[in-house]
Amino acid sequence: MKKILINVLITFVYAFLYYYILIPPINLASPEFYVLLVSVLIVYGILDLGLTTVVSIKKRSLPKFRFNTLMAVPFIILLIILVNFVSSPIFNSKAYANRIVIDETGDFARDMHEVDFKKVPLLDKESSQKLGDRVMGEMSDLVSQYYVSDLYTQINYNDEIVRVTPLEYADIIKYIANRKEGIKGYILVDSVNGESKIVRLDKGMKYVPSAMFNEDMMRHLRFKYPAEIFGTYTFEIDDEGRPFFIVPTIKYSMVGLRRDITGVVVLDPVSGETTKYGVGDIPNWIDHVYEAELIISQADDWGIYKGGFWNSVFAQKNVVNTTDGYNYLAMDNDIYLYTGITSIQSDESNLGFILSNMRTKETIFYSVPGAEEFSAMASAEGQVQEMNYKSTFPLLINLSGRPTYLVSLKDAAGLVKKYAFIDVQDYQKVTVTDVSLGIEKSAENYLNSYNLENTSETVEKSIKISKINPVMIDGNTVYYIEDDEKNRYTASIQVGKNILPFIGVGETYKITYIESEVSVIKAIEKK
Repeated sequence: MKKILINVLITFVYAFLYYYILIPPINLASPEFYVLLVSVLIVYGILDLGLTTVVSIKKRSLPKFRFNTLMAVPFIILLIILVNFVSSPIFNSKAYANRIVIDETGDFARDMHEVDFKKVPLLDKESSQKLGDRVMGEMSDLVSQYYVSDLYTQINYNDEIVRVTPLEYADIIKYIANRKEGIKGYILVDSVNGESKIVRLDKGMKYVPSAMFNEDMMRHLRFKYPAEIFGTYTFEIDDEGRPFFIVPTIKYSMVGLRRDITGVVVLDPVSGETTKYGVGDIPNWIDHVYEAELIISQADDWGIYKGGFWNSVFAQKNVVNTTDGYNYLAMDNDIYLYTGITSIQSDESNLGFILSNMRTKETIFYSVPGAEEFSAMASAEGQVQEMNYKSTFPLLINLSGRPTYLVSLKDAAGLVKKYAFIDVQDYQKVTVTDVSLGIEKSAENYLNSYNLENTSETVEKSIKISKINPVMIDGNTVYYIEDDEKNRYTASIQVGKNILPFIGVGETYKITYIESEVSVIKAIEKK
């Protein structure tokens, strides 16, 4: 009996340490709970098996058969597999398709406001991180004690589009040295103009992810809410600039299936106080409740299973999914996730796109057929291929009533060098402008080019080149050409990037152009 109590005590100590270190939820729908349960059964089973073997050896007899907790492990695993199989899309495709409600009556011209460049997040997360790290490096009193978290949550802060991220303890020694005062600041980066700063706090944040023991943020929350399943946390600030961690609460169907959000726990990292909200009661200043990956997963299920499971496998009628990427848009004081919708065959075109409110999950589909985002990115990169700039994932905007992709082109150091506008319906219509001229000038260049093409009649003829002079204008290469009849023309590199760099005097080309004092070539090919 004594040895059995010792086995129980050892198993209890193991379970306590496991729970304290890994903090799994005590919830039958959580896969993490079953990992804890199975590991506890294995530990006790091994101890019990060892005890039985020792007793048998001492008695010089064969061990008697009796139930051992090790035998329960395969039954638990098989039961979970069976239950989840019954709850899989094979038998519950409608439940998967209905995880998200998508309004398919969206009208781009009606719902999407004309772009306001003061509210367009031109900097992506990577560029914001570089700016934040640079600011941190200038703070000699902080840089040796803390590092900058990579959260950089994009939020709407008092009608300004910014990214915010907390500082974290550099290591356990720095935590011990600074824990009484806590972390007295966070970084704020303006996503429009790139201004970045450290916001200093009167009282430091003590309950943060890099803290230790009971001040560890997630451990602090676990002890307050032992049965809650937590999602991926974000860092936000309220309208007064006070910092908070926003932690979604999760529900599953069966074990780990059909994940969805039930609400959030809002943690004040200064005091440790928490407030729990249901999905219908979340304050408006909170922008991120639903994780981007969760919305995309649910949108994929909607597109794949709305016609039933077997349709998704065989006929695949009207089966669609999201494209491989997403971005954020700021609209009406909220943050929206944007991603394209394409056919299951993964071609290079989109059927449209969805906008999903990150706080409410209200989602609208807009039928705007056009180029898939990565095709648009490649088209923009092709305009500056000699510079090896890389494109950010596009922002979809309404520019003069037309759906338009806006991307930033970055150099190897991650710095934004140029802006590019790409027509959604024809991704070969691209205008690239140097960032120093500003986003409005880039938009103006794009619109001038686009309007010119659509309002003027074109003429076709063959010309023999007598002069040619390439010039860089607003970050674009423009070729000034004179033919043997003294007629003058201009041609942007985008008209024929595989032809114009190689044309020579005396050669004959067939051109399509718009007549003016200096005619504008819109197409060119070798005669």
